[in-house]
Amino acid sequence: MMDTAILQTFAYIIEEGSFAAAARRMGISKSMCSKHINDLEASLGARLLTRTTRSVKPTPLGVEYHAKVQRILDLLHDANEQVKTQTAKAAGPLKIGFPASNAVSTLYPDLLKFMETFPEIQLEAVLDDNCTDLVSESYDAVIRIGELDDTSMIVRKLDSIPTYVVASPEYLERHGTPLRPSDLAQHRALHYTNMRGSGTWAFRLGREVMHQKIHPTFASNNGDVIRAAALAGQGVAYQPEFLVKDDLASGRLVQILAEYRMPDLPLSVVYPSRRNPSAALRAFIDFTLGLYRSGRAAQPAKPAPRNLGLPGRAAKADAYGAVALG
Repeated sequence: MMDTAILQTFAYIIEEGSFAAAARRMGISKSMCSKHINDLEASLGARLLTRTTRSVKPTPLGVEYHAKVQRILDLLHDANEQVKTQTAKAAGPLKIGFPASNAVSTLYPDLLKFMETFPEIQLEAVLDDNCTDLVSESYDAVIRIGELDDTSMIVRKLDSIPTYVVASPEYLERHGTPLRPSDLAQHRALHYTNMRGSGTWAFRLGREVMHQKIHPTFASNNGDVIRAAALAGQGVAYQPEFLVKDDLASGRLVQILAEYRMPDLPLSVVYPSRRNPSAALRAFIDFTLGLYRSGRAAQPAKPAPRNLGLPGRAAKADAYGAVALG
């Protein structure tokens, strides 16, 4: 395959009529310029230039060859510029993974804003509550909820999401209200399987952090399914605010163990470590960070839940198991 640098050198010699001028435009020595032409003519088995002490002129075959080479170089230049232009103006495909429940309940209005702001980006929003391998599944970035284990990725925190332990009034009437985390051992737990920790829920009272073993009677990797089971009176669920805020406000679900502050979940945008991320990805990251920093993101309002537990006192948690993409 012919080196494009050699072809460009040949084209510059025709344009400039001089090896020295062509060498300057290429940023190479005059001797290297001569070597490029010698190699080109040797590979073609034909003389393309007539050299004298005063001038360099193309042979008839060189004129014909130059016309074809110039068309190729022009096409290559246009292709390169098109890619640069698309990169600069944030265009092209962009594949982003979102937690299914969070995307539907809170992020959807923001996605519409992003699409309106960057109409030339072809956004593919993949809703998936499972842990996702960004590289093997060709994601540009994902939104994740919870602490993350993969330190090879770049993680930019967007927000913190409150969590609650909830149950329906009907369930609590039948089974009683847990007053302390240890009481959950006698209750039906509805467990989110993407949660870090082998069957434990984290609680905090003051400076004390407890990890209570639970016994799931139902488990799922989708938060909406867990919420539906709780609404149906099937047990006690550990849920993020965005899923249950309306249910708490209406009384369909009740917050329990309110004295024990549940750790907040970090909401983050995660993307592979790359030297040159695309302009589309940079636009998405900047747009998302800007929404949360300015407070313009579609955030759920703080609920005023009914509390059938002990009178609560808040203590902010500092850690929690990972809930990846959910």
